[in-house]
Amino acid sequence: MEIEKLKEIFIAHEDAEQAHKMSEYLLGKFPHFGIQTPLRRELTKDFFKEEVAKKRIDWELVEKLWDLPEREFHHVASDLLIKMKKYLTVNDLVKIKLLAERNTWWDSVDALTASFRHLTPDNSAVKKVMLSWSTDKNFWIRRMAITSQNLAKDKTDRELLAQIIENNFGSDEFFINKAIGWVLRDYSKTNADWVREFIFEHENIMDSLSRREASKYL
Repeated sequence: MEIEKLKEIFIAHEDAEQAHKMSEYLLGKFPHFGIQTPLRRELTKDFFKEEVAKKRIDWELVEKLWDLPEREFHHVASDLLIKMKKYLTVNDLVKIKLLAERNTWWDSVDALTASFRHLTPDNSAVKKVMLSWSTDKNFWIRRMAITSQNLAKDKTDRELLAQIIENNFGSDEFFINKAIGWVLRDYSKTNADWVREFIFEHENIMDSLSRREASKYL
């Protein structure tokens, strides 16, 4: 399915009122067709079927989708990467990073992270990249590093997690401090003692938002 055909489908299902609400939710940063996630995924079934059949990631297509203005196209691109995640390698992380640096907000960054998160626990090369990203000048890239092991449960590399979080202490960026709390909160479901001890050891330098989020299930 060509992008133009996909655009025709989205235009046919455009909802101006919903588009305004969705744009407002993302602080007016991106125009929308007003297509909510369940409908968008229903409308793109054939598109994904064709792409999955290729058994490779069409990065040119991903780039074209990402550079279109409407937010639904960005979601289609990240959905495609998630569906094709078994074809992702550490060498693709540079491409994901470049995407994350454009048309950026929390929804796109977190969706992109979901596409490669499965690689982090068992891949030393990916871990090195995440450690590098954890000190990147772009805080969105640092957020990706912080949440790169979210949902890893007992596969979590605690040493890596601690180092990445410690590299981001002292930040006054909401999306960084929220991410720290988020990933610790999730890991507390697997290892509450470790998270409790980590909070105790860093109490004086951990942002209050991070502490509050991290302590939710303790």
